[in-house]
Amino acid sequence: VLDRTVVLERENEWEVRLSVGLPAKGRRIDGRSAVTLLCEQLPQLVERCLLASAHDLAGLTAYCQSVEDTIALRQQLTEKGLVAFVADGSNLPRRSGVDRRPLQDQSVVPFQSPPSLRVTLTCPHRGAVTGMGIPAGITVIVGGGYHGKSTLLTAIALGVYDHPLGDGREGVVTVPTAAKIRAEDGRSIAGVDISAFINHLPQGKSTQNFSSQNASGSTSQAANIMETLEAGSKLLLLDEDTCATNFLIRDRRMQQLIPQNQEPITPLIDKIRQLYTEKGVSSILVMGGSGDYFEVADTVIALNHYQVQDVTDDAKAIAKQYPSQRQWQGGDRFGSICQRVPLVECLDPRRGKKAVSIKARSLAQLSFGEADIDLAAVEQLVEANQTRAIGLALLNIQQQLSQNPTHQPMAIADLLTLIDQKLQTEGIGSFSNNAGDLAQFRPLELAAALNRLRSLQVKTIEA
Repeated sequence: VLDRTVVLERENEWEVRLSVGLPAKGRRIDGRSAVTLLCEQLPQLVERCLLASAHDLAGLTAYCQSVEDTIALRQQLTEKGLVAFVADGSNLPRRSGVDRRPLQDQSVVPFQSPPSLRVTLTCPHRGAVTGMGIPAGITVIVGGGYHGKSTLLTAIALGVYDHPLGDGREGVVTVPTAAKIRAEDGRSIAGVDISAFINHLPQGKSTQNFSSQNASGSTSQAANIMETLEAGSKLLLLDEDTCATNFLIRDRRMQQLIPQNQEPITPLIDKIRQLYTEKGVSSILVMGGSGDYFEVADTVIALNHYQVQDVTDDAKAIAKQYPSQRQWQGGDRFGSICQRVPLVECLDPRRGKKAVSIKARSLAQLSFGEADIDLAAVEQLVEANQTRAIGLALLNIQQQLSQNPTHQPMAIADLLTLIDQKLQTEGIGSFSNNAGDLAQFRPLELAAALNRLRSLQVKTIEA
């Protein structure tokens, strides 16, 4: 459920926007067909879609109440010390990777919280709702292949949105700044301080102001985390299936074979606790191949035939009985999170003779001027209308930088705050006077698009 510009509410009136392709014969408009379209078919659509008499008003009321309940659930997370909540009875599996409708057959196992993690939250319409509360800290999700680990993590990742009634995940909510992190071979990086994870590269190349047009898996994942922290995320979500293995873990045997002074990468396992204690950033990880994370986890959840168990005590006992004996590396502190200032000249929306050329070619492809931005790895984007709005927000950032009256450095975090304030006070429609195909996005996805602009240039200032 997203705020969109397709329908605007004003005092005592509603405005509905749509696009119509006029019928044509060759290069000439087919007038008779156009009359049928505009004078007959369009009024019929209005009657079927926009008049209350055509709808089940009780169903519409239930829909709105469901969304209000979801909002109320999310608002209770922080005060309860939680980063996510999954209501009992939720239907998490989807029909396929390209069909977001809930799976509905006899194989579906309704979600049930383990007793030790069950909490009760209150909704204005449903009343008391029980489910699994995932506490702040480090949570590891384990289990055999095809038992539902990634399905649960995907539901948590999309819990930043309100879901339509009947989706099955109406009771799954996550803190608003949750960010899914993955490796992304070949992406560009502009002036990011990744020294917390990668240091002493061959030839003495610095990683405190690291740039690349073709990053490796581990380097891109390090940059993704640092950029996400810069943008204000307080919850990282990682699935080992889409992560660089050498970024997640480096076991004792590999440490013995390749000494620390020959390995530039400090794996996440050595930094994840510091992230929480120093920066207040929680993590939820799907792990099926390494039990070393048991030593740093606060909570361990196991899925067995889609049923959830709290196995924290068992995991801690195993870690104590079979210590990993790996050497902890990376120092006593996480390191700094530097703020970067984008240079206005790198944000050029022009293409050829067009003063502004911004086009969302698909959910994952955004054209901004002469640049094409690949958003395929930004997994929490859910529709192309968000991508279109992000393109216009990038234009707004370019205008903010061009018209900066104080000439004070405007860091990416500052620009994201300004955009978010504009969204909250003026709405998504403020980016265009008449566009009907824009949808609400989060500042995190805007930051992701900016950081994947291959022409991006920045100046770095330490936070």
